[in-house]
Amino acid sequence: MEAKTQQIHRGLRGVYADTTTASFIDGQVGKLLYRGYNIHDLAEKSTFEEIVYLLLYGHLPNRSQLDEVDAALRESRELPPEVLSILTLIKDCHPMDVLRTGVSALGSLDPDANDNSVEATRRKGIRITAQVPTLVTAHHRIRNGLDPVAPDPELNHAGNFLYMLFGQRPQEEEMKLMDVDFIIHAEHGSNASSFAARVAASTVSDLHSAVVGGIGVLKGPWHGGAAEAVMKMAQDIGRPENAESYARNLIENGKRIMGFGHRVYKAEDPRARHLRDRSEALSLKKGQPQWFQILAHLEQKVMRPYRDKGIYVNVDFYAGSIYYLMGIPDDLFVPIFAMGRIPGWTLQCMEQYADNILIRPLTEYTGPMDLEYVALEERA
Repeated sequence: MEAKTQQIHRGLRGVYADTTTASFIDGQVGKLLYRGYNIHDLAEKSTFEEIVYLLLYGHLPNRSQLDEVDAALRESRELPPEVLSILTLIKDCHPMDVLRTGVSALGSLDPDANDNSVEATRRKGIRITAQVPTLVTAHHRIRNGLDPVAPDPELNHAGNFLYMLFGQRPQEEEMKLMDVDFIIHAEHGSNASSFAARVAASTVSDLHSAVVGGIGVLKGPWHGGAAEAVMKMAQDIGRPENAESYARNLIENGKRIMGFGHRVYKAEDPRARHLRDRSEALSLKKGQPQWFQILAHLEQKVMRPYRDKGIYVNVDFYAGSIYYLMGIPDDLFVPIFAMGRIPGWTLQCMEQYADNILIRPLTEYTGPMDLEYVALEERA
């Protein structure tokens, strides 16, 4: 009997699997809201600590509420000694592999490990958000033969990350730059890593397991690796005047210009705006204007005609240049993405736990049917 042909939505493109109050995306006009608030207002006026509260509680905090979540973040930064020992054992591994392993270890030691209530999930989300920068920076220093830098409770989330990474207090401008970066990465709908986290949560697994799933998916170069790839491309180009011929060669050979295009956006990614001007200012301040000039040339000269096809820069295009100019190693670019995204993954899991249904899509079978089993000794 011939199998019935089903309509296939490869990659689940255009499929709505559930409802959400986490974020709203209008890809046709390039609009992004967190819990109803425009990303442009949040990036320019808010702080990452406020965003953590907004995502986990559903509204902007008043002063006492912000102070409470900020204090919880600052108090949760330390790593258990067992986790530090694991980081030493795997110090030669890629930072994303270390992050995945470290979060899994933290889950096995968390006091709320098996409690999926709203209150416990919030507490765990805050702890993971606070601990991930410590994981990343401790591993980076250990692999370079340095002692980890203890968290500084006087610094905000972004400033403390830079302090633990470099061992010196960052400038106010750099703290704000990293804060904005965390804000614009915090939540973005049903992207691949958030969907993976929700699938894990739908089995009623714990939050740490869901976050580990998100980290594993984010590691893939088709999701989280574009910022690193863009900076590598800029370094290969070397000089602004080389940008056009380099890009044309890639296009003519059927290859992609990294940092352009998005599954959802057919207009400019609204998050890119907040990194473009900051990339230019930082490149001038650091006396390395060529990096921004190369990227701007690619955007304005080479890729402008492709806007008619809905291909614009995405959030990753200018992010890599900012990290590079701040002295951050390229293999930490994706872990930084993860640092910002923890609150979003937590919220996605909270929504899944609240009205749960096991996520289990179907695939249409297109192989042979009703084959006759042949005994082993009779097979050719």
